[in-house]
Amino acid sequence: MFATFGFIAIFAVLGAWARYGQTLLVQTVFGRDFPWATLSINILGCFIMGFLFFETLERISLSPELRTGMLTGGLGAYTTFSTFSLETLVLFENGDTTKALIYMFASLFLCVAAAFAGAWISRSI
Repeated sequence: MFATFGFIAIFAVLGAWARYGQTLLVQTVFGRDFPWATLSINILGCFIMGFLFFETLERISLSPELRTGMLTGGLGAYTTFSTFSLETLVLFENGDTTKALIYMFASLFLCVAAAFAGAWISRSI
């Protein structure tokens, strides 16, 4: 059990750093007018989750502790659904209903599609 918590902690730090770095990069390139950073993190995180979940279940043998650390710690810290929820709320509160709805539906459909794509690629290689 202690190994699991250790791996979760290590990968959570790495996931948080990756999230912060990607946020800085995307906001520098695309600005802050639309939550592109969070959307891109959620899409990429869902793709990686779909890929690694099946890759480490069906093809690569990892210890359960390491797998949990990667998926729960790393991707749990990297993906940003709570931030997505808050940003959607702020868009609605600021009267940007169209942007809020686009963001909600894009996040939902693109992230689920990314998880399917990750799983499909994992099973295809």
